[in-house]
Amino acid sequence: MQKELLLFQKLAEKLIKAEKQEPIITPIPPKELFNILPLALQAQPADDAFFENALEKLVLNTPRTATNLFFNQLFGGRNPKATLGDLLAVLLNNSMYTYKVAGPQVGIEKEILRKSCDLIGYGKDADGTFAPGGSMSNFMAILMARDAHNDSIKKEGVLQKMTAYTSIESHYSTSKNAAFIGIGREQVRYVATNEFGQMDPKDLSVKIAEDIALGLQPFFVNATAGTTVLGAFDEITPLSKICKQHKLWLHVDGAYCGSVIFSKKYKHLVEGVALTDSFSYNAHKMMGTPLTCSIILTKHKKYLHDSFSNDATYLYQTDGDDYNLGKTSIQCGRRNDALKFWTLWKSVGTLGLEKIVDQQFHLAEVARNYIKSNPDYTLYSFDDSISICYNYKGIPAQDLCTLLYQNSEAMVGFGIFRETEFVRLVTINAGNDDKDIINFFKICEAFVTKNESLFSLKG
Repeated sequence: MQKELLLFQKLAEKLIKAEKQEPIITPIPPKELFNILPLALQAQPADDAFFENALEKLVLNTPRTATNLFFNQLFGGRNPKATLGDLLAVLLNNSMYTYKVAGPQVGIEKEILRKSCDLIGYGKDADGTFAPGGSMSNFMAILMARDAHNDSIKKEGVLQKMTAYTSIESHYSTSKNAAFIGIGREQVRYVATNEFGQMDPKDLSVKIAEDIALGLQPFFVNATAGTTVLGAFDEITPLSKICKQHKLWLHVDGAYCGSVIFSKKYKHLVEGVALTDSFSYNAHKMMGTPLTCSIILTKHKKYLHDSFSNDATYLYQTDGDDYNLGKTSIQCGRRNDALKFWTLWKSVGTLGLEKIVDQQFHLAEVARNYIKSNPDYTLYSFDDSISICYNYKGIPAQDLCTLLYQNSEAMVGFGIFRETEFVRLVTINAGNDDKDIINFFKICEAFVTKNESLFSLKG
């Protein structure tokens, strides 16, 4: 193992050096991938030199998501303490389903869940678990909601049409999860949003009333804390009133921006979260831990256990349900995603996590101010969002983003809201500072100037 650890350190040092010299790599066209890189698997073992060379080429030609010019996804950067925790989790290689095989690692997960429940105001009957991504957090929420509505479904299956509600700007996982739990994609109702991309409570009420009149069974509302495109926060309190009136489960998908619970300045964006039945957030997004680190919390520990527990005497042999985390997990074998978040949280404290969140909103303000001060830009997003949506000189956003990527200038995505397409810059990398944001705009402007004829033709 010592030889492999030395090789890892060697490759890591080369990568970190390359990231500084070339933040964005030239992408390899998919059709040329197997011709350019030695990816093919063969019958004979590779010798040490060939193996190291193959790894180096693979590492140095993989998109660099930790650099200060990566603004493409809802994650980015590299937090050293969290990365340390992830490396230790790989070395320890514990599975988190029983205390017998995970030991004190169970304790760190339970501590994170307890502290998270406290932060959002859930009571003593609350609990949670780590899920394999935000989509699966939402899946666990809608499944608990289904079983809370009708406990017999677990044995008999879905016998009546049930309806779920989410905004038209929400994450795509709701319709997928509706198929998974057996109610069907066509039973998802997409609620209208206001000009800020927030769910409209009045339209929600209308849609619920229509379904009840048809004899259908509404059971679940999915709100969002940080929509994928605009980064909007649905107002929780009015949605909660509607859900209580009709006895519906209210979940808040905070995968993108639910980590505002750590910030005194921005926690108001999820005001009313204590009124919900479940809440999720991804520490691999705003917290900057390595992928994946997704947390699902519920006010009702009973439903978490009832929906996901299954006895297995060959597995659960010691220590009781409270410390056998497989009883409340969607998986059996499960890697230790908690350790990387624990090493971060332990090292910087809750106050340090607050600074991480606040820095992202500060960077967003820097970006908005730059756009507002330059007449060549059109801003589409709003305050209290870390998604900066804009267009530059009327250039089609998709063209600009694609050419920046293909020419190794920057990685940034585009989005659409109400048929308007724009560049979507996310300031989720808290390792960036003001100059990194300004540098991004300067690089884009210089690239457009240098290639003005190309953009004119496309326009």
